[in-house]
Amino acid sequence: MPLPGLVGTDHIGFTVPDLEEAHDFFVRVLGCTHVYSLGPFAHDDDWMREHLNVHPRTVMRQLRFYRCGTGANFEVFQYEPADGQAPIPRNSDVGGHHLAFYVHDLDAAVDYLRAEGIRVLGQPTPSRNASEGQRWVYFLSPWGMQFELVSFPNGKAYEKEAEVLLWNPNQPAE
Repeated sequence: MPLPGLVGTDHIGFTVPDLEEAHDFFVRVLGCTHVYSLGPFAHDDDWMREHLNVHPRTVMRQLRFYRCGTGANFEVFQYEPADGQAPIPRNSDVGGHHLAFYVHDLDAAVDYLRAEGIRVLGQPTPSRNASEGQRWVYFLSPWGMQFELVSFPNGKAYEKEAEVLLWNPNQPAE
């Protein structure tokens, strides 16, 4: 049975070490829109552990919501963890992740990021097999979080015979 009432992804939340640095990155560099902020939040009971699975004396300094194009919203947190901070996971680590942005012109986007001093990992890579038609490249935020740019202006190979299509900015929503 599917999750009752599931419609889609509302937001993706993640924690950054410096919210002002992240704000500059999301708004000035990527062109996202800051929508609103909340916080701080702290509790002297077990609320933080019970609701957020963090140390009960952790303080959430602030969170900010951003709108980036037509994808899911971002909820970006800055915490003061009472029990220390873990390093950013790599893609190969449990909990490893990256956020991917679709762009129409991958080469122009890569050139722009490099001009902004953003570390781009390698050169754009053409995909093979089911994703043939797509090119992609990873880049790192100023604090080391992994992001990806993807582009597939003529679609991907799997789409020719697929019953269900992944989200594609080049096709109308069903």
